[in-house]
Amino acid sequence: MIKAATNQSQGMLLFKLTHLQSFAIGTLKVKEIVPFTPLTAIPHSHPTVLGAATLRGDTLPVIDMAKAVGYPPLSKDELKNSYIIITDCRRMLVGFLVRGIDRITECNWHNIDSPPSALGKNVFVTGVTKVDNKLVQLLDVELLLSKVFPDNPDSLQPILTDMEREVLRPLKILLVDDSAVARRQLSQALDSISIPYFIATNGHDALEMLKHAAGAGTPFDILVSDIEMPGLDGYELAFEVQNTTQLSHAYIILHTSLSSEISVSQAHQVGAHEALTKFEANELIHAMLRGAEKKNSLTVA
Repeated sequence: MIKAATNQSQGMLLFKLTHLQSFAIGTLKVKEIVPFTPLTAIPHSHPTVLGAATLRGDTLPVIDMAKAVGYPPLSKDELKNSYIIITDCRRMLVGFLVRGIDRITECNWHNIDSPPSALGKNVFVTGVTKVDNKLVQLLDVELLLSKVFPDNPDSLQPILTDMEREVLRPLKILLVDDSAVARRQLSQALDSISIPYFIATNGHDALEMLKHAAGAGTPFDILVSDIEMPGLDGYELAFEVQNTTQLSHAYIILHTSLSSEISVSQAHQVGAHEALTKFEANELIHAMLRGAEKKNSLTVA
């Protein structure tokens, strides 16, 4: 029996990149918040990397987050009152220097909306909400990190045999992620090996696509979904799929940028077959191959 949908208690850390506008990231990505500490220069680093900090025995790069997303960088005079948000994301510890910390607040992630067109080309915003009647912009940390620390192209190119490719090609695959950079990575991985797929940008749309396809007699075979999404998150989507008879045959692969055993454990609790920390193309493709093997074994039986 599938357990009730697990919705990890995730609040929002509110902070300042400018003196007026509030920004946020989910607290599951936050490992620690510390006052500014002197940094060691990193030669030939990205212009937004101010240097390296050593904290609790870990040495990590520190990024001026305001500069990274297009706002004025912190001045030397501002450093003494600034803070470093230490995140554990994309399998790396990174510090983000911000002008100030507001607070951690409870958050109903179902109430986070897509960014309005008025925000223009600020692609680092993945959602907006209101706290105390003030607009808060939820930052796409993965996209920011991908700009500062580009992925090794080899990590985006899966390796598989012709036979394995032909096993995957007939399957109907749905990719779900609210992050533009994550969707691009997933797409590039499958495009490089000529595997067709469909894409949804949020859990609600994905669930509707799954239901529509099942109703039309062409159900999806493999669902690959991010866990941390506003609205219907990956846990809830997996739970809905596993507890809806016409959808439950889909092989569910949840992935997360969080290096957390808790995330993996909860993914299995809601019925996911696989839980991966993203992004490594070969891990994803081989998880899909395991899904294809399971589907074929059920067909034969």
